[in-house]
Order: sequence, then C-alpha cells, then structure tokens
Amino acid sequence: SDVWSFGVILWEIFTYGKQPWFQLSNTEVIECITQGRVLERPRVCPKEVYDVMLGCWQREPQQRLNIKEIYKVLHALGKAAPIYLDILG
Repeated sequence: SDVWSFGVILWEIFTYGKQPWFQLSNTEVIECITQGRVLERPRVCPKEVYDVMLGCWQREPQQRLNIKEIYKVLHALGKAAPIYLDILG
C-alpha cells in the first residue's frame, strides 16, 4: 500500500495538490479502486512519470513497482534533459 500511495502522491504533485476523485463519495472511490480504475494522467505529467504511477497502481501488490525500481526510473528522468511544459496554456 505504500507504493500505491506513493503513486497517488505523484499524481497530487502533478495536479498541483488536487484531491483524487474529489467528486466521488468514499464508497464510490473504494468501488473505483477495487474495479481497477486509475486516476487520469495529469495534463502536465510526462508519460514516463505517469507510467511510474500506473506501475504503483497495479491491482496485485506483487505486480507493483518496488521502491528501488521507482527510484531508478525517477532518478534517470531527473538526469535527462529538461522538458519544458506550457503550464499556463
């Protein structure tokens, strides 16, 4: 659950602190999660980071990325050439 929660934290960062599934009741959120639904890719989120989120949200815990894999991917992305996004448009 720590890795799954980390994926949600990444999503919150790329949505500038939005609450996941804010329009749903707690019961509806639980239904979404148990049905395997995931949060949509934030507009300003690079595909590679969203892929990490998806890896965190795998239904079966043993299929989720582990923290070493997450670190490896995010560390490599941090070393890559910067990507400039139009966050205002």
